[in-house]
Amino acid sequence: MNDYMVRIVAQETGIRGLACITTGLVAEARRRHHASPAASVAMGYGLTAVALLGALLKLQQRVALKIEANGPLQKLVAEGDSYGRVRGYVADPVLHPPGVDPADTAHTLGNVGLLTVVKDLRLKELYESVVPLQTGRLDSDLVYYLTQSEQAPSLVEIGVKVAPDGAPVAAGGLLLSTLPGHDLTPLRDLAERLDDLAPLGELLAAGQTPETVLGQLLGAIEYEVLEDYPLRFECSCSWQRSEQALVAMGRDELLTLVEEGQAVVDCHFCHQRYIFGREALEMILERSYS
Repeated sequence: MNDYMVRIVAQETGIRGLACITTGLVAEARRRHHASPAASVAMGYGLTAVALLGALLKLQQRVALKIEANGPLQKLVAEGDSYGRVRGYVADPVLHPPGVDPADTAHTLGNVGLLTVVKDLRLKELYESVVPLQTGRLDSDLVYYLTQSEQAPSLVEIGVKVAPDGAPVAAGGLLLSTLPGHDLTPLRDLAERLDDLAPLGELLAAGQTPETVLGQLLGAIEYEVLEDYPLRFECSCSWQRSEQALVAMGRDELLTLVEEGQAVVDCHFCHQRYIFGREALEMILERSYS
């Protein structure tokens, strides 16, 4: 099953909803980062979270999410946009914390730290909000962020199920919120109903789809499917951007690299490596500082 996002609205009850499957995104992140099971799960939560937040944006807008906490993974960064393109990484992708369940992100990421959300809304200034972590479980912490920072009471669940070697079995997420001007009672009822369902990762691993999960959750509530669109792991790094990063280091640093004979630029997000030999560095130096 390919990764995709589904957007729905239940006008009568004032509920808007998103549901997605992200198994392929997690598999791609694991492959690129040679990630351990714990890192695969954490990246799965991050990639799914920014896919959901990106689905709330308007066209050409972007969102970045960062967790810095007291767990052994140290940091999680994920970025997404309104077109379903996501990327992300953790500070220590090969970590194997002894005696810790890889699925327990409260231990691997930590439960004391900060959740930062930055949005590029195509305005002069970026929107940035920082909230303290509440649980170390990203879906619960997103509920806190959405309620406190965006005044948007929401229901969020993310599920990431991996095999013992870290290979993703199933991953996905859902986000439900109340439309402006509507009562919160339907959302509270849906929260209770969600507690009665099996964990999302297990539902998706059993063959459920975002549509069938939404159908089970909403029950008799009538809703309309507005759209569905694909999700994909995509990085914006390039040879040109790596070259710009070298130029930004300054003339003296470039001269040093020329003397050393090589410069290597690694992308944190996708692990793509760009290698500049002496000849390439000399050309960059000549173009930029001659």
